[in-house]
Amino acid sequence: MVSVNQLTLDFGTFLLFENVSFLINPRDRIGLVGKNGAGKTTLLKVITGAQEPTSGEVTMPRDFSVGYLPQVMKHDDRFSVFEETEQAFSEIKKLEKQIEELTHAIHQREDYHSDEYLSLIDRLTEATERFNMFGGHDYRSRIEVTLKGLGFKPSDFQRPTSEFSGGWRMRIELAKILLRKPDLFLLDEPTNHLDIESITWLEDFLKNYSGAVVLISHDKAFLDNVTTRTIEISLGKIYDYKASYSQFVTLRHERREQQMAAYRNQQKKIEDTEQFIERFRYKATKAVQVQSRIKQLEKMDRIEVDEFDNSKLNIKFPPAPHSGKIVVSGKHVSKSYGDLLVLDDIDFDIERGEKVAFVGKNGEGKTTLARIIMQELQHKGTVKLGHQVKIGYFAQNQAERLDENLTVFETVDNVAAGDIRTKVRDLLGAFLFSGEEVDKKVSVLSGGERTRLAMVMLLLEPVNFLVLDEPTNHLDMRSKDILKQALNDFEGSVLVVSHDREFLDGLVDRIFEFTNKKTKEHLGGIYEFLRKKKMDSLQELEKVSPKANKTELGSSGVSSGQSGKIAFAERKELNKRIKKAENEVSKAEEDIARLENEQEGLSAIMENPEKASDPAVFEMYQKIEKNLDTAMEQWENAHLELEELQQKRKVLDENA
Repeated sequence: MVSVNQLTLDFGTFLLFENVSFLINPRDRIGLVGKNGAGKTTLLKVITGAQEPTSGEVTMPRDFSVGYLPQVMKHDDRFSVFEETEQAFSEIKKLEKQIEELTHAIHQREDYHSDEYLSLIDRLTEATERFNMFGGHDYRSRIEVTLKGLGFKPSDFQRPTSEFSGGWRMRIELAKILLRKPDLFLLDEPTNHLDIESITWLEDFLKNYSGAVVLISHDKAFLDNVTTRTIEISLGKIYDYKASYSQFVTLRHERREQQMAAYRNQQKKIEDTEQFIERFRYKATKAVQVQSRIKQLEKMDRIEVDEFDNSKLNIKFPPAPHSGKIVVSGKHVSKSYGDLLVLDDIDFDIERGEKVAFVGKNGEGKTTLARIIMQELQHKGTVKLGHQVKIGYFAQNQAERLDENLTVFETVDNVAAGDIRTKVRDLLGAFLFSGEEVDKKVSVLSGGERTRLAMVMLLLEPVNFLVLDEPTNHLDMRSKDILKQALNDFEGSVLVVSHDREFLDGLVDRIFEFTNKKTKEHLGGIYEFLRKKKMDSLQELEKVSPKANKTELGSSGVSSGQSGKIAFAERKELNKRIKKAENEVSKAEEDIARLENEQEGLSAIMENPEKASDPAVFEMYQKIEKNLDTAMEQWENAHLELEELQQKRKVLDENA
């Protein structure tokens, strides 16, 4: 299908990869992995033809189409969502215009038998046939269906693309690629800036897509759910495994262990042979044997152990200066973009040493509130920073703000002040920029390398409040783990906006859920939050809440611009959840009754003096008592959820 043959890319000062070869077969689901800067994005660019290799070639069949979703996109804000998506049908649009012009020209003529008139008829017939062949009559309806599938409402179609966040713009680009139906998808970190709902939708789509898929992602769960083959780029070579990412990690470790064992055995054999040769080299009686051993060594295929790139970040934030107990406090905070209300009368506070997360759907105001805290946006209400609070801010587009004309060293050196200037090279070394790499231009850095460089800027002065908006985008898995550990060790306060469950787990102990222009506070970690909401993933956050504001409801009881079908679907979904909660309450009651009966039986047995001293009986009694406590807690949680759902249904019925 697609053949990558003996590919070498040499940037003069360093060799990115050498003699790389592999095939992309129909229906392949390939995860391209490796550390930041290993050459993953560059390899995708070579396959698309956007980057010329030093040597080697990429071949593919004639009329073969490739859809490429880059890691960083330049958006054109001149169009509406629908108009931008129409760009996928540029050929149809040209034919449509051509047909219109030809039709107009024919209507202006009356020389029906002239050669020119007949030529116009032939051209119109050819253009119309091509228009029909490309599906010109229904392309607008296909755009509508695709945009709706990606979460856009009909009211969004005519909105300018400039009004949408990065995640929604990514969906527009994705819609354009989907509508072109390429033979090969090349996706460079598609989950960056996407909310959980979009990630889940994309997983399902890619698993069922008829073409081949090659994707780069640092989201382990996403890779495991989509890919069945993993290609690792490491130190200029590739390693190809017919396995998902998690299986690949295990197989790679096993392969290295096997190589090391074989290598050690061969080295022992070589050492013994060399000792024999050295010992009997000058003995005439052993001359034949010595020559035989020498030839054995010359013919021996030396085992090479795969080199693994074990370089990793070494992040440690400077000690946090002392601040007041309240780090930041907001009262009655509201924010609108024109007529679009994003946040409505929000109250919040963050205390010294707390680590909190903002979670929710793209466009619900997470980044907006973070920027309000940074005093970057005008708003209603008040937001006050605490006594002696110093903020370190990492925006989700921080890496894109870097000056591409500067080198890595210049970027940091221009900002560093005081004693830290003498340690710039040490600081860059801790972020894997060493030797000649500090002289690289920012323009040639990968997305992950730019993110690392932007992270360096956070360490240039001590702060006591870190505000991080999607800090893990573009970071490889090892780097994410090290950043997480550094944040755990940080003594100051941390606010992190993220959709990465693995990153948030064990890091935050307080969560603000953003939904319907409001925030709802949850104490505990991310998985405790999910468990309380009876969810397997954060995608439940994206479902439309039946608690719509009355001011947004029409006489039919549904949001303005929404049909009765949506209201019916909401009620149906709510009834389903109520039925599930009722079943959980009933099951918990049955478990409690059964355990109480078992407990009574054991109590009767323990009244017998002979049995009372039996450790097994006492152990069983304690186990049942513990299970009974758990069952009671489950019943309480299920009952509370049932009451909440019934109240939501009551509100929905009142608004109907």
